Amino acid sequence: MDAAARLDDVTRPGPARRDGRPAKNGAEPQPFWSVPVSQGFAELGVSRAGLSSVEAKARLARFGPNEAPTERRKGILRGLLRRLMEPLVALLLIAAVLAGVVGDFVSSGIIAVVVLLSVALETWQEGRAQAAAEALKRSVAMRAAVMRDGIVVEVPVARLVPGDVVELHPGDIVPADGWVVESQSMRVDEAALTGEPYPVEKRLGPSGARTRAEAYDAVFAGGSVLSGAGVMLVAVTGAGATLGAVEASLESEPPPTAFQRGLADLGRLIVRLTILLVAFVIVAQVAFERPLMDAFLFALALAVGVTPELLPMVTTMTLSRGAVRLAERRVICKALPAIHDLGAMDVLCTDKTGTLTEARIELASALDIEGRPSARVLALASAGASLGGDNSPLVKALAAARPAAAEEWRVLCSAPFDFQRRRSSVLAEKAGDRLIIVKGAPEAVLAACRTIKRAGQTRALEDDARLQALRIVDEAAGRGLRCLAVATGTPSPAEEPKLSPADERGLTLEGLCFFADPVKPTSREAIARLAAMGVRIKILSGDAPAVVAHVAREVGLPPSSVLSGDQVAGLSDAALAETAAHVDLFARLEPEQKVRVVRALSATGSTVGFLGDGINDAPAIRAADVGLSVDGATDVARSAADLILLEGDLGVLAEGVQEGRRTHANILKYIRMATSSNFGNMISMAIASVALPFLPLAPAQVLLNNLLYDVSEAGIPYDSVDPDEARAPHGWDIARIYRFTLVMGLLSSAFDLASFAILRLLLEAPEASFQTAWFIESMITQILVVFIIRTSGPFWTRRPHPLLAASSLGALGCAIAVALSPLGALFGFVDPGAPALAAMLLVSFGYLAAAELTKRFAMRPDRRCSTA
Repeated sequence: MDAAARLDDVTRPGPARRDGRPAKNGAEPQPFWSVPVSQGFAELGVSRAGLSSVEAKARLARFGPNEAPTERRKGILRGLLRRLMEPLVALLLIAAVLAGVVGDFVSSGIIAVVVLLSVALETWQEGRAQAAAEALKRSVAMRAAVMRDGIVVEVPVARLVPGDVVELHPGDIVPADGWVVESQSMRVDEAALTGEPYPVEKRLGPSGARTRAEAYDAVFAGGSVLSGAGVMLVAVTGAGATLGAVEASLESEPPPTAFQRGLADLGRLIVRLTILLVAFVIVAQVAFERPLMDAFLFALALAVGVTPELLPMVTTMTLSRGAVRLAERRVICKALPAIHDLGAMDVLCTDKTGTLTEARIELASALDIEGRPSARVLALASAGASLGGDNSPLVKALAAARPAAAEEWRVLCSAPFDFQRRRSSVLAEKAGDRLIIVKGAPEAVLAACRTIKRAGQTRALEDDARLQALRIVDEAAGRGLRCLAVATGTPSPAEEPKLSPADERGLTLEGLCFFADPVKPTSREAIARLAAMGVRIKILSGDAPAVVAHVAREVGLPPSSVLSGDQVAGLSDAALAETAAHVDLFARLEPEQKVRVVRALSATGSTVGFLGDGINDAPAIRAADVGLSVDGATDVARSAADLILLEGDLGVLAEGVQEGRRTHANILKYIRMATSSNFGNMISMAIASVALPFLPLAPAQVLLNNLLYDVSEAGIPYDSVDPDEARAPHGWDIARIYRFTLVMGLLSSAFDLASFAILRLLLEAPEASFQTAWFIESMITQILVVFIIRTSGPFWTRRPHPLLAASSLGALGCAIAVALSPLGALFGFVDPGAPALAAMLLVSFGYLAAAELTKRFAMRPDRRCSTA
């Protein structure tokens, strides 16, 4: 195989590529680090001296720049057209045109303005994905030290290509994915990529790892070098690299959220009802040989009347009101529909590090070999950490645990950490006495020990004591703790202080220090509260299974098996959906595997939220129905999120869930009232248009009725809700909405037909009187029923918000004033007479009483709720 073919085998897309990302056809790819670095050099056709400038230029032209290929941003016109084609928006625009056709230019203008404002708001939010991708670009180093033509030169990161040999130094951001070629005690922070809170020690392999978190012989784009130095061989650049894959996922169009899917379903329902109603009226009018133009105009008025044209305005106002209330609770809302979805959320997937835990390494305990707290072990470890010059988080935690310990000693020399010894040491002096203090990996320190400090006495280190120490370390690992062993040694009597790894022999084991990424104090209570609200918690982490299980126990999650990234990779999408529904703990997940789990849960019908703070969480945040992040998260995670918690307290999220449910309840109030009242009245008029020798309302009167009714509902966004509405997740239960519309709409129609009979058969009201009297009855029943069906309990037990009362009663007063005043002549109204008005009042109050009794059945939840 020639060099070009070997290069393609490493870098080309598809199942055979070694980039660690799932192939499009579902086959598991072979990660690039699965082969030794020596083979990587061979396959990439390069030596340790790096590429020539000519070859680097050729490869740049072949593979493109080291950045994700950004899709060209959709033009504003294209975005507007896409939104205008949504069922409900298209229906409302048609209604605006029809209102103009029948001469109601006021209604036509209101509908058009409301729709365009709603669409403009969504278009304004369209740039979030682009902002997330740009934040990723800013997070990587701008230049890298690369071997070109046998010498080290500085080149822009975007010009790196597969086969480049790159030097890494403390503070550098890893610019691409590749093998570790050399390591001088290099430690890399990959917490944002893998969820592993501890620095990763990088060294030559092969590691044989399946996941990035375990691949100590590879480095990945976006990681940061904390200490030491090294050299890497670039294997994958651009969209194939870890950071590029995340960036590319943020460029794609996110799937519809639960709120968007629900509105689309509602739009389709209204379209079907409107088509059936209009077709019935036109056919019936033609069949009875009525004037075709009158029938057509009346049908158009009905079509406008049955549409909830102020739904976008009410929805936007309600969501905006919810956003203000969330801001008061320290939650920033970037996308208004996310407030609804937050209330609908019944599954919350959360990362571990930084969300459930503090993402801060601290010393948990310093114990002697008997497992008892030891001040001596703490003092020695803290002094060794402070004097050794190491800057790793574990060492910082030790130094902070007893900062005064270092003041008691004077450092003479030190032997820094390296991966062969896996330990470090300092030669220190205190009151004229010299001592070697050694700390490091327990197995490495134990190997250098001959004696042990037990009960204040130095004794020989027997095999059973070694096993006991290692058993303590293993048990601590099961509790999510990391361990450093501490030992001491006697320096050589040389006058000139010196220390080398050879002096780390014949040591005395003093004890063990354990470290933890502590669970946030508020996590347990917040998770219990969310669970009581019907939200199931699942942990999706890149950390080890034992650590994830330990954190789950600490925060009070019920016992669950742990599904690893390797197991997720072996499951089909259908199998993963079935498995994920029953498993609450996921460990060693790659970023794309988190996305798969989120989508698998969504496929089961759940409304899924994802809370994360790292680069590795951004794709899952983007894929979830509710993308959540925290204020201290990476720029990428915050940019991908819809909601940002300004406090690192999950209790704030519980408050947000409650607010989301309140917001949904008020949106649903409008939908229930608008669809049932409009549908009922339009059915009544459709039937009456056939039975009566004239239209029950003139087209202009129909549109005035509809306009005033919509104005009456302007106070809904501020209304309170029943406590029951916030106790469980909600969803767009279209079947339930349909049932409510039919039950309450038919009830309204029954009383309307009774009104028709009274007015026509008993009172023999002429056309204008009939239309005026029934217009008043229609406005009374439509508007006052809001106080009945705004709550599932007796209406007198819960007071409406003053704004809702004012908008409703004000619109009703306006309707009656227009109908009975000289202004009514403009719409064809006349004085209907006292008998007709009295009869309509009796029918209206009879309807309201019936609605109070019937609503319990119409609003009864189904045994199985659908959550769109």
